[in-house]
Amino acid sequence: MNLCRFLLGIVFVFSGFVKAIDPLGSTYKIQDYAEAFGLTSFIPGFLPLFLAIFLAVFELSVGGYLLFGIRKNTSTALALLMLILMTPLTFYLALKNPVSDCGCFGDALVLTNWQTFYKNIILLIAAISCFIWKPRIIRLVSEKTQWLIALYIIFFGLVLSIYCYRNLPILDFRPYKIGTDILQSMSIPEGAKKSVYENFFTLEKDGVKKEFTLENYPDSTWKFVDSRTVLKEKGYEPPIHDFSITEMKTGEDITNKILTDKGYTFLLIAHRIEEADDNDIDLINEIYDYSVENGYSFYCLTSSLDTQIEQWKGKTGAEYPFCFSDDVTLKTIIRSNPGLVLIKNGVILNKWHHSNLPDEYALSGKLDKLEIGHQKLVDDKHTIILVILWFIIPLLFVLGLDLLVIKRLDRKRQRNLINPLKNRKMRKNIVAGNWKMNKTLAEGLALAKELNEVLANEKPNCDVVIGTPFIHLASVAAAIDTNKIGVAAQNCADKESGAYTGEVSAAMVASTGAKYVILGHSERRAYYHETAEILKEKVALALANDLTPIFCIGEVLEEREAGKQNEIVYSQLAGSLFDLSAEDFSKIVLAYEPVWAIGTGKTATAEQAQEIHAYIRSTIVEKYGKEVADNTSILYGGSCKASNAKELFANPDVDGGLIGGASLKADDFKGIIDAFNA
Repeated sequence: MNLCRFLLGIVFVFSGFVKAIDPLGSTYKIQDYAEAFGLTSFIPGFLPLFLAIFLAVFELSVGGYLLFGIRKNTSTALALLMLILMTPLTFYLALKNPVSDCGCFGDALVLTNWQTFYKNIILLIAAISCFIWKPRIIRLVSEKTQWLIALYIIFFGLVLSIYCYRNLPILDFRPYKIGTDILQSMSIPEGAKKSVYENFFTLEKDGVKKEFTLENYPDSTWKFVDSRTVLKEKGYEPPIHDFSITEMKTGEDITNKILTDKGYTFLLIAHRIEEADDNDIDLINEIYDYSVENGYSFYCLTSSLDTQIEQWKGKTGAEYPFCFSDDVTLKTIIRSNPGLVLIKNGVILNKWHHSNLPDEYALSGKLDKLEIGHQKLVDDKHTIILVILWFIIPLLFVLGLDLLVIKRLDRKRQRNLINPLKNRKMRKNIVAGNWKMNKTLAEGLALAKELNEVLANEKPNCDVVIGTPFIHLASVAAAIDTNKIGVAAQNCADKESGAYTGEVSAAMVASTGAKYVILGHSERRAYYHETAEILKEKVALALANDLTPIFCIGEVLEEREAGKQNEIVYSQLAGSLFDLSAEDFSKIVLAYEPVWAIGTGKTATAEQAQEIHAYIRSTIVEKYGKEVADNTSILYGGSCKASNAKELFANPDVDGGLIGGASLKADDFKGIIDAFNA
């Protein structure tokens, strides 16, 4: 289950990260979805960008929560909900192919629609596993500091997304990254089979729009509206295969002219000129004037209509030449509208977001003598390390703070511990037997009578309790001396009464003559998924019916090996008991079960038992004070036998035992009781 949790966490963090560094790319993908499903007219213009940033933060947060094991209910539920929604959707995409790829990992890792569907099937299985067995998720930080982790992950995702939206993506996974030789990236190796494409052009005349190919392209009386390219036969796909530039005035294809120009060329990219930000238009015009003065080429590439270009000219006073290019290509070249690209001999030297354009101070001479005239140094490894450090270091700081806080609290609790050598021990010693699901009615009654006879002429130095299955309770209670032996049920319902077939209420337990009820046993938590909230209800009903709860707490092997035992028992106490008043809590008997030492081949020592019992008592001191803590009996429930009972019970904070297998034979059980008589 924890493998599933880490798999989900890593995938969600990676997916959220690549979305956060390219929020505009996610925006374009959401717009593609809206267009494919005919929803464009119903979606406000701001919504795709909002959803893109939300998705990035959402996935980073869910993944981070899963990795750290925090907010278990929220993170597992959200991960499952996400996969329940996405798996059918990706199956539809695989069948119908309305978009070329789902965009789940942006441009960092492009999967086919079928690959995405298979990936989601695996993740859905992992999400279901995590949701069902979420109590077994090991939390890496304490409950008290998990909110800091949660808050920082959200903050990090939001800041990274906004930064990369207001600037260019800090990592460029697209084929037009800085340093790319566009002409070379368009070439096909000798002998490689070429893909066959067909271009379709939408033109308009007299209010009528028609689609043409190159074979039947009409005369100049038709106005260009739009174009699209269709793959007819797949072959070798060069990294760049859709880059073309057509001059607006002449209709001439000047792609080769621009890419083979030995000088500098500025390309102002405005994929939709009517949507372009015009706040920096004065600076753009200055850059154009600079390029004219120094003999550099300058073109504005757009996919907009002639009329929209003319409106832009009138609004901005633009004098630079305009060219047509494919809308998707322009959005791929640079994530800014408008954005500026500097190329030389077909090689991309630099890119600028419209909010970070070079000004007159940067353009103070010839480009070949300026820093911006040389290829910008890009070190993706350095950037990745830097971002990871920004993500990890604050979280490590919180982890360190968490450890310091826990240790400080532990020291404080240890100082507040009651020293039994200096204070009279007022709490009861108890040896309680838990028969579990053993013994028929006749066998159970016989065992109870035998134990009754064994103790008939003795006065044990402890209270003796036997926890029987429900069907034994009334018969056993009537057959024993209740002055020497108490009877406990092994469970009770979390409901007072009603249509709950198979359940037994606390009132029913009390009506049999039983005085105790065992609640929160590790087997009930593991096999029947009893949560803190369920146990809280059971405790309340038991107390309301004058039953003494023997409340079980304890950690499993993975939690013990991770050093989480204190955190686990504290969370179990706080989750089910610490809302009680001091008066009600004083009626509780606690039983610590080292689940890691039961059936695992590992042994809990007397020192380990004392250590955790002392910690448990210290938490009670902190919550309810010394008097309540000194009166609370804490039993040990980890493979206690007659051979080790004396050593265990000699510990100052061990007040008896909750006995399993050894309680099924009267002699064995009596041997443990006698440990208090020795």
